[in-house]
Amino acid sequence: MYELSVVVFILLSLILYALLGGADFGGGMWDLLACGPRAERQRKAIAAAISPIWEANHVWLILVIVLLFTAFPPAFAALVTALHIPITLMLGGIVLRGSAFIFRKYDFQSEKVRHRWGAVFGVACFFTPFSEGMVLGALSTERIRYADGQVTTGFFAGWLTPFAFACGVFALVVCAFLAAIYLALYTQAEPDLQNDFRRRALGSGLALVPATLVVFLTAEAGAPGVIHAMTHDGWPMLVACGISGCAVAAWVALWRRWFAFARLAAVAQVALILTGWALAQYPHVITPDVTFHTSAAPEATLRLLTFALCAGAVLLLPALIFLYRLFSLPEKP
Repeated sequence: MYELSVVVFILLSLILYALLGGADFGGGMWDLLACGPRAERQRKAIAAAISPIWEANHVWLILVIVLLFTAFPPAFAALVTALHIPITLMLGGIVLRGSAFIFRKYDFQSEKVRHRWGAVFGVACFFTPFSEGMVLGALSTERIRYADGQVTTGFFAGWLTPFAFACGVFALVVCAFLAAIYLALYTQAEPDLQNDFRRRALGSGLALVPATLVVFLTAEAGAPGVIHAMTHDGWPMLVACGISGCAVAAWVALWRRWFAFARLAAVAQVALILTGWALAQYPHVITPDVTFHTSAAPEATLRLLTFALCAGAVLLLPALIFLYRLFSLPEKP
């Protein structure tokens, strides 16, 4: 029971990181792609939207890592050994993104310097979620093998596959879609900017269709266990139907300019995507050799960790909700 409780907390943390931190990365993508007569205003709106809370959003990724190495240490060791290259690249992207964002604001305010840091910020925001998507995809490829406490397939297995690359591209499009919807709602006091981000949300929402199709096409050979679960188990298929419904609802809401409803539908869509992947992947951490059960810490550790998580949630979640409500309000023009 305690093992499953920790797994649920890991999934919830991953979902929150995608919804909050992923949207920050998407904002950086749109910052790099800002164009037209309102390009500078678009960048200022993006910076104003993400700057108060972007540091806090990384707490969810940190929580995922801490829970993995505390509750499932052999699985954590296997994961960071087999995928240490893309994980290192991902962490480098996170550092570059944050550093460039700060330096763009506080370095010499010449046009050349700001554009240089803006380019680093935008490229890092493209690169990091792509790496994160590759890491998650690699866990399902069945290319990473583990025996006798050691990874036996080297450092390039799993993540250099078409399926892992497709997952990386899919993560990029999801982040861009979330960010555009959030920004469309954030800029409601400036209709011209809202229209800019609405068009980006509609375009990235359409791009999710081919991105999803490529993931499924490459999964047939690249992640057969996921495809089997999706086609033979009831829950993953039910979740897939929910994802489709939320995607259509979000796009229609954007078309009708129901921005608050579009955000709710997009949030539900992304949460269901990760839930569906988790249901198809469970009970494996790394398919096919490492499961949550075989890599779990002693029950006493899991029990204490579960109690600590419940107590922490009671204390921290209200504070985080207050933080988001306080700092996510749009500035008056």
